[in-house]
Amino acid sequence: MFDKTAIIHPKAKIGENTSIGPYSIIGEKACIGSDCIIHNHVNINGITKVGNNCKLFPFSSIGTIPQDLKFSGENSKLIIGNNVTIREHVTINTGTLGGGLVTKVGNNCLLMVGTHIAHDCMVGNNVIFANNATLAGHVEIGNDVIIGGLSAIHQFVRVGDGAMIGGMSGVVADIVPYGSVSGNRAKLIGLNLIGLKRRKILKDEINLLRELYKIIFKTNKMTFRKRVESIDKKFLESKPCSKFIKFLTENSNRSFCMPNEN
Repeated sequence: MFDKTAIIHPKAKIGENTSIGPYSIIGEKACIGSDCIIHNHVNINGITKVGNNCKLFPFSSIGTIPQDLKFSGENSKLIIGNNVTIREHVTINTGTLGGGLVTKVGNNCLLMVGTHIAHDCMVGNNVIFANNATLAGHVEIGNDVIIGGLSAIHQFVRVGDGAMIGGMSGVVADIVPYGSVSGNRAKLIGLNLIGLKRRKILKDEINLLRELYKIIFKTNKMTFRKRVESIDKKFLESKPCSKFIKFLTENSNRSFCMPNEN
């Protein structure tokens, strides 16, 4: 059902059983899946694809151009997966030429009030953004990540799978998979053990991951890079540990979130 006050471009593609509420605006190049609920006063613009069974609440604005002065009107895109809930006043921008021209949000995500996802961000599946959590450009968020309210993540930062970011944190460096960080300039405070248990990671694998964490972040006998390079091969047999190690060895534009030295 489309409300008579909604403005829907005739070339927009709308899936079956999708409803569009009063005063919402759907742009020419929007593609919205089936069984979606678009509440009142929602703006969907640009080359934007929204998956199935998504819910967009009032005053959310998605698919608008990047807040990047280098943007010159390129055909950049926004792709949103299935079963995504976008609450009030959420903003998500399309990509830029410098970041591959696409911004992505995965499946089963919850974006609470005031979330901002900037250009060229890559957000995984099952991610929760609490109120007013914000991403700068080119940020990579893994699967099963929780981002606390009023947190801000610096451009080009990577956040590994299963990580948790405490509320009001300023994140300026990469966060390892399953890491838990908090603080004005976020520090690593340990592993997200609750998240690991919720994902049904076996106790033996959690203990092995804790051992690996201590080797990397609690040992001061060698430089950080040497510690990574000297990891015992036994850790590679564990999926969580191998993911942890892979993240540490991949190329990045940022340093890593480290524990407080005190």
